[in-house]
Amino acid sequence: MKTVIKWEEAGMVLLSVFAFNQTAFPWWLYPLLILVPDIGMLGYLVNPRIGALTYNIFHHKGIAIFLWLIGWYWSIPWAELIGIILFGHSSLDRIFGFGLKYPDDFKNTHLGRMD
Repeated sequence: MKTVIKWEEAGMVLLSVFAFNQTAFPWWLYPLLILVPDIGMLGYLVNPRIGALTYNIFHHKGIAIFLWLIGWYWSIPWAELIGIILFGHSSLDRIFGFGLKYPDDFKNTHLGRMD
């Protein structure tokens, strides 16, 4: 089953690349920004509960899709860009087993325990 999930997430990464290609932003911006959502991990400097909250906000696909669609519908390029990057990054993370976090431990995710 994990292999199926990884292939599904890879398809979503490709979708984000395709969506980014439909914007007016230069191509080099995608690889430059793709790791930026990991700033959500800074919350772990406070404690695991805050860390899980900030990490999950920056890695939640629902938030990413909402921003992407708001940006597309109302022609707000920066919102569209943020949504695409968040979506692509979240999918990329899930390929490597980094799921949304539970507040007790960084390694406790919605995809199961990270080893």
